[in-house]
Amino acid sequence: MSPANIVVIGAGVAGLTTSLLLAKRRHHVTVIAKHMPGDYDIQYTSPWAGANFFPFSFENEPARKWERDTHPELWRLATQVPESGIHVQDARLYNAKGLETPGFMKDLMAEDPWFKNLVHGFRALDKDELPEGMASGTTFKSVCINTAVYLPYLLGQCRKYGVVLKRGVVKHIADARDMHVSGKKADVVVNCSGLMSCKLGGVEDAKLIPARGQIVVVRNEAPAMYTTNAVNEGDDEMMYIMMRAAGGGTILGGCYQKGNWSPEIDPNLANRIMKRCVEICPELTGGKGVEGLDIIRHGVGLRPWREGGARLESEVINGVKVVHNYGAAGWGYQASYGMSSDVVALVEDCLKPQAKL
Repeated sequence: MSPANIVVIGAGVAGLTTSLLLAKRRHHVTVIAKHMPGDYDIQYTSPWAGANFFPFSFENEPARKWERDTHPELWRLATQVPESGIHVQDARLYNAKGLETPGFMKDLMAEDPWFKNLVHGFRALDKDELPEGMASGTTFKSVCINTAVYLPYLLGQCRKYGVVLKRGVVKHIADARDMHVSGKKADVVVNCSGLMSCKLGGVEDAKLIPARGQIVVVRNEAPAMYTTNAVNEGDDEMMYIMMRAAGGGTILGGCYQKGNWSPEIDPNLANRIMKRCVEICPELTGGKGVEGLDIIRHGVGLRPWREGGARLESEVINGVKVVHNYGAAGWGYQASYGMSSDVVALVEDCLKPQAKL
């Protein structure tokens, strides 16, 4: 296939991964983004993620495929490419006594999950390995991504393959056709604008809402990665711990507040997060409790949650061929290569003569 001029909207993990894979196919890619790696803004979700590989694809076969297709690349980067800012960490998943597992957590917390042969070292935990109050658990080797290192790494890989990145604000998706660095009209526009697809002209996806997350980043080191199936405070709060690679600190979380746009730190929630994490992992502070946490910062990010799941499809808007890649909610990193590979296939289908959209 002849190289094409492609404009990608957005420079989060979806936009950069998609751009990289398109460029490797020799397409001429221009990324237009309001925010770039190094920025911290409530509209820019990717820097706030933990981020790790914890499958959340409950009864969603497309998401399972994307995670299956992504895991090998994340594992390769973690074990062979240290400059990517990804490392391997033991994961320990606990089911609390008397608490029902929310739907989106059921795949992850199952004792016999679909992904047990995908990850390395999966097994059920013995009773004597469980903290007090936990009924069962599993463990496997996962990866944790230092987003402050990985996003610039992705950007660097994009540059290596000829991707041009420009700051800009796209008000209507059809306008992006005229923003290719060549000065020619783009053959295809790829929409990786994440949560902002609910406001982007020509898209305005009403199924897309924020799922607010709040974290505490600390200097304390965690011996493993932890999560529980549920917490006493309800389904919109969570407990997770993960230590980022390359000095990125340890992430303590969190919450999953659908429809909440607030960028403000909730100090009461922060206190509950820290308390839950120290109770599950006393080693964080050497038995000193919450007071032993060495806080780097508090953070808030807005996950792009979409009713019915992520949107990967093509359409024509005002005569412009568009491929969408957004709405991965809290699993954008762990599905990034699988989703982007499918986007490349959609783009190249659009480029075929008389492609049907």
